[in-house]
Amino acid sequence: MNNLVIDMTHGGVKIAVSLAKKGRNVLAYDIYNTLNPIDRKMLEIYDVWLLNDLSELKDYKGDVRVIYPIHLPLTFDRITKNNPDLNYTFTSHHEVIHELLEDWGDEIIKIEVTGVKGKTSCVFMLKEILIDKNPLILSSLGALLYENEKEIVLKKDISIAPANIKETVDLAYKIANPICKIADGIVVSENLRKYDSAIFESSLGTSGVGDVGLLTNISENYPIAKGRSCAAEAKKQVFRCKTVVCEKESFDKYYSDVDDSNVNTFSLDDNSANLYACNIDYSLDRTEITARYCNVKTTDGDILNGEITLKTFAPGAHHVKNVLGVVLTCLTLKIDEDKIIQGLGNYSGITGRTTKRSKGNSTIIEEINPGINTDAIRQSINMIEDLDGWYVAVGGDYGITCEEIDEGKVANYLNTLECDIMLTGDVGRSIGEKMDKKVEFYENPSDIYDLTTNNDKNLLFIYRSDYHKIQQR
Repeated sequence: MNNLVIDMTHGGVKIAVSLAKKGRNVLAYDIYNTLNPIDRKMLEIYDVWLLNDLSELKDYKGDVRVIYPIHLPLTFDRITKNNPDLNYTFTSHHEVIHELLEDWGDEIIKIEVTGVKGKTSCVFMLKEILIDKNPLILSSLGALLYENEKEIVLKKDISIAPANIKETVDLAYKIANPICKIADGIVVSENLRKYDSAIFESSLGTSGVGDVGLLTNISENYPIAKGRSCAAEAKKQVFRCKTVVCEKESFDKYYSDVDDSNVNTFSLDDNSANLYACNIDYSLDRTEITARYCNVKTTDGDILNGEITLKTFAPGAHHVKNVLGVVLTCLTLKIDEDKIIQGLGNYSGITGRTTKRSKGNSTIIEEINPGINTDAIRQSINMIEDLDGWYVAVGGDYGITCEEIDEGKVANYLNTLECDIMLTGDVGRSIGEKMDKKVEFYENPSDIYDLTTNNDKNLLFIYRSDYHKIQQR
C-alpha cells in the first residue's frame, strides 16, 4: 500500500518519516509549498517520494491511503480524480498518530485536551495536579518535561498539530537516552522515559491515545476546510479516547448523536451534569468553588459521587468552567481529591494566558491568547464587577490561528461599554474603524501600561497573540 501524506506544513514530515521508519511505502505532498531544505533532505534519506503535484498519482497502481489534516483544503474528490482506478482510503493526521503510538505508554496516565477555549490553561492546571508524575506536556507554550518539579524545555516553538504529539514523545526519549549512552550500550538498564503522565493539547480534535479526552467547550463553531467542516465536527475526534470529559452545553448542542456511555459532563450551573458548581465566590485573586459530582464514570469502571471545595485562580466564569473540566478529568482518573485541591491551589495562571499582577498602585490583568474572540472578550470584561477605575485595552495580531476574529461583532460590543477603552495592534486598529464612538489607538502597547500606572488606574489588557510576540515589542 502507498501511504500518501498530505500537508508538510502541519507535521506531515514527522508523520511521513515515522511511517517510513516502520517500513511503509510513503509518498508526500507539500500542499502549501513550505518545505524547507532540511525537511526535504529528511524525506529523501528515508525514501519518502515527494510528489510535485497530485496529478503524479496517475503513475501509481493498487491501494493508496491518503493521510490528511482535518482542515484539508482539498475535497476527497479532487484527490481521487487524478487516478480514479486506485483504491483510496482516508485517514486523518490524528488517527495515524494513534496508530504510530499504539505500543507506547500503557502504564502512563494520558490526557488529551481539545476545545475552542481554555485548552492551555487546563493543561497547566493538570500539570500542577500531576506534578509528582513528572508530566510530559505538549501545549501551545511548547513541548515540556517536568522532572522532580523542574521544567525541561524540549522544544519551545512547536505547534499543537497532532504530529507533534509524536514529536514530543520522541524528544522525551532523546532526553532520557542521549546518543552517547546508546553508543556505550547502557540504555538497556535505564528507564527509557522520565515521565509517568502525559498531557497533550490539540487544536482540532485528539488522536485517541488519551485515557481521558477533555473537550473544554465549543464556544464558537467556526468553519474549517474552506467551509466544508467546522470546529465541532473536527473536535468530535475526542470521542475516540477511552473516556471523555465534555462541557455539558457543548455536548447537548453538538453531540446528541454520540453514545454517552463513556462520557462525563460538567457545567457551571446545570445540575443534570456529572459535575456542576453549586457555589462560587469570585475573587480576582482566589476564587472559592464548591462543586457536586454525581455518577462520574471512572477509567476503571467505578462510579463516584460527592462534593469538593477548592480555591484557585479563576477570576471569571470562563476560568471556573476550565477548573470544572480539570476537576472532572481528575475524578475520572480517580485522582485523590486532596491532590486535586492542592494542585489547583498552586495554580496562579500562566504567563501568556490569564495573569494578574500589581505595578505601583495599579492592578493589571492580562488576557493574552491566540484564540481571543468576541465571546472571550465579553467574558474577560465580565470579571470586573465595577469598571470605574479600570482601563480596558483590546487588540491583537492577525494570522495567529485558523479562527479569525469578527471585528464588527467586537466593535458593536465595545460600543455598549461605559469605560475608558483603548485599542492597539492590527486587530485593534480594524476594530476602531468599525466603532461608532471615538476611542484612543496606541501603536505601542507599553504606552497603555505607562498611562495606567501614571494615572493610578487598573488595566484589563486583552490581546490576541502569542505571548512571546508581545514580549518582543
